[in-house]
Amino acid sequence: MKAPVKVLVVDIGGTRLKILATGQTERRRFPSGKTMTPRKMVAGVAKLAKDWEYDVVALGYPGPVRAGRPAAEPHNLAKGWVGFDFRVAFCCPVKIVNDAAMQALGSYRRGTMLFLGLGTGLGSALVIPGGIVVPLELAHLAYGKKTYEDYLGARGIERLGRKKWQKRVETITERFVSALLLDDVVIGGGNAKKLTRLPQGCRMGDNANAFRGGFLLWQK
Repeated sequence: MKAPVKVLVVDIGGTRLKILATGQTERRRFPSGKTMTPRKMVAGVAKLAKDWEYDVVALGYPGPVRAGRPAAEPHNLAKGWVGFDFRVAFCCPVKIVNDAAMQALGSYRRGTMLFLGLGTGLGSALVIPGGIVVPLELAHLAYGKKTYEDYLGARGIERLGRKKWQKRVETITERFVSALLLDDVVIGGGNAKKLTRLPQGCRMGDNANAFRGGFLLWQK
């Protein structure tokens, strides 16, 4: 596009949805959860951003994305996301990426970086040299008799308690570092603040980086 593009970034979480637009300094939010369909999401965003100007939308989706479209229904929201026409619903161009991938892009500094999002579930993405994002779906891989998300997501905190959960975060992160030959690890998400210390070699993410990643999606 020849003229500067005004972007509306929508970060969809399992508990709440957050938005920010080009030129704005204060993010806005509303609850998401098991009853939120894509139609309810679009209606809620339109209402929340009614006094903001934007030309395009960058959407962080809490599930796998292929060829710019949701590839599976989200685990923590209502159904109906696969096959939904977001461009028509928003009445403007829309770029969709996994929510962890969007935050990973905004968090990237150097080398090969792993992003782990500790939230309602477990988000993950890899960024390789050149700033190329490689979406991952580590959450639902088997770990013991459960999955990584069962240990590192919100259910893990409830079942294990904060201290045992922290130990699992450290142990599993070390496993990922050794397997993926990483230069950098960022731990973000709403539950990252519950860690009393970070695993060795890791740095704390910032939820604001999800918005930075969304804006970067629309830069040439």
